Amino acid sequence: QVQLVESGGGLVQAGGSLRLSCAASGRTPSRYTMGWFRQAPGKEREFVAAIRWSDGSTYYADSVKDRFTISRDNAKTTVYLQMISLKPEDTAVYYCAGSYGSSWPLTTRYEYAYWGQGTQVTVSS
Repeated sequence: QVQLVESGGGLVQAGGSLRLSCAASGRTPSRYTMGWFRQAPGKEREFVAAIRWSDGSTYYADSVKDRFTISRDNAKTTVYLQMISLKPEDTAVYYCAGSYGSSWPLTTRYEYAYWGQGTQVTVSS
């Protein structure tokens, strides 16, 4: 079993930056993919970014490429999502997710078994 806890959300003006954190506890994620998803009101939960724990490979949704960076800290078993040049359309609840699936990349919510509680990101115009 894996527990995921997000932090770092908040209110920021357009063009600003935020860094989200996701701390993982429980099973060691040696063969693990961690991802970030987001869900805006009235919309489906959508993929944002993923990182493969074993080698640090990353994958991004086109909408956030070049603005968001996913990274990991092995020692802390923590994943980060650095977000820059934020736009009002980035406003959503952001969720951290984990999967032991062997495919790459994992971009659908159904491929992830473990989820955090979510953290709100609000970007004002």
